[in-house]
Amino acid sequence: MLQGVSAWFLQVLQNKPFLTHSKWRNSLMLLAGGAMVFAYAPFQQGWLVPLLLAFWLLGLVRSQTAKEATLTSYCFGVGWFVTGVSWVFVSIDQFGGLPLIFSILLMLLLCLYLALFPALAGWLWFRSRKFASGYSLLLLPIIWLITEFLRGWFLTGFPWLSLGYSQTTLTLGNLAPYIGEIGISLLLMVIAISLALTILRKRLEWLFVPVIIFSLAWFAPRFSTIQPSGETITVALVQGNVEQELKWNPEQQWPNLQTYLALTEGYYDHDLIVWPESAITYIEPHAQQQLAALDQRLLAEETTLISGIIDLDRRTNDFYNSMIVMGEQSGGSWFYRHDNRYRKHHLLPIGEFVPFESILRPIAPLFNLPMSSFSRGESIQPNLDANGFTIAANICFEVAFSRQIRANFQTDTQLLLTISNDSWFGDSHGPHQHLEIARMRARELGRPMLRATNNGITGVFDEQGNTVVRLPQFTADVASTRVVLVEGTTLFARFGELPAWLLAILVALPGLRWQKGVKARQKT
Repeated sequence: MLQGVSAWFLQVLQNKPFLTHSKWRNSLMLLAGGAMVFAYAPFQQGWLVPLLLAFWLLGLVRSQTAKEATLTSYCFGVGWFVTGVSWVFVSIDQFGGLPLIFSILLMLLLCLYLALFPALAGWLWFRSRKFASGYSLLLLPIIWLITEFLRGWFLTGFPWLSLGYSQTTLTLGNLAPYIGEIGISLLLMVIAISLALTILRKRLEWLFVPVIIFSLAWFAPRFSTIQPSGETITVALVQGNVEQELKWNPEQQWPNLQTYLALTEGYYDHDLIVWPESAITYIEPHAQQQLAALDQRLLAEETTLISGIIDLDRRTNDFYNSMIVMGEQSGGSWFYRHDNRYRKHHLLPIGEFVPFESILRPIAPLFNLPMSSFSRGESIQPNLDANGFTIAANICFEVAFSRQIRANFQTDTQLLLTISNDSWFGDSHGPHQHLEIARMRARELGRPMLRATNNGITGVFDEQGNTVVRLPQFTADVASTRVVLVEGTTLFARFGELPAWLLAILVALPGLRWQKGVKARQKT
């Protein structure tokens, strides 16, 4: 039966206009790319990824010129990002102060830019075929890793919707402690290539590739080096659900603080309390009296609170999106400029800094949002000390940058902590994707992840990314639980992306082995 299906698909490719005619092919690529959104949270149909990638590959190999290969890949990328990051429109439309048409255009510009990276992958693959054997598709995984690296680096980077995140809660996610999300992305591309070659070559042995990969993923947890340490910690993550439209009004500073204080009452018996990003809307040096009083309450209760706050360095007049620690800590009581803090390093363009601000700020409120003039913290910072526990922290968008999170992870790190304010994105799929990324970081580094947000999704996730406790969105509530701490170091924590890149090179070797510099007759 499978042979019959394969033969039918091959006949479609050879005789029908759907993938051989560029107009039909590019239209279908837009649709296939658009369907990628269903692979990610909240839909979580990760099985779609290798199928949709294989469809893209079947179109790619029909390209007769580099231009066709580039356009085919670009159309796939446009569909992928238009549906996948459509949540950006919510913040632009609701808080950007622009007419609807301009809000849509700005979102489309972002998506058209992001689609350049899959297009570059298609172009590079086509050009590389002159160095390839008859299995030139095997060069694509390493090309894909290169272009995805560029997407996560160029213009500060936007690594959202990387392929591996679609597998966070699925079987392939078991490989995260060994090869990271980047390695899972690589394997998804390898599986897609095996499906495409099964159809193109009409040879079923290529299906052994996904069987082997899924078998390895299934058994991977049996070889885990992460074990319970024998310690536990009680945590309370406070979700204030403060309206974004009111949050930064000066008259709201005290009511905002009161909201969090009221929700926290009754949880001072926990080892650790966490408030989300910029929960305290006072500028830190302007709130020393309020913070000192809270610090004394925490010390009296023998607990610790970590909160997001805006820090102003009076020596340089620089603002920082920060986390501070109050209450029990090894360095004594909180005081302004206490070094037991974290300053956000990876800032969000437009939201936290504005490039060419002298030109852009006067154009529209979008380029003059509250708190959009931050300075960067250091890329590597000491772990936070909270009531004797060691915590690797990050703020909001940073959790998508795996290399940065790993660089701040230490062998004695006991918890991962991310705080965020996803109120900007309303009831869209953006916050769900954001949570999915945070859970992947937990799996990669083998540590529980605490995630505190203003209006969701707040929760605690164990070292395998499983949900321990989770709050619904758009509610004012507290996520309270006991977290089992673990010890040990994952392969990814030790070696980072190196295993994935080595694997990509190994996959590419058969594509280069048979011919060097000579164009092969069949380029698939």
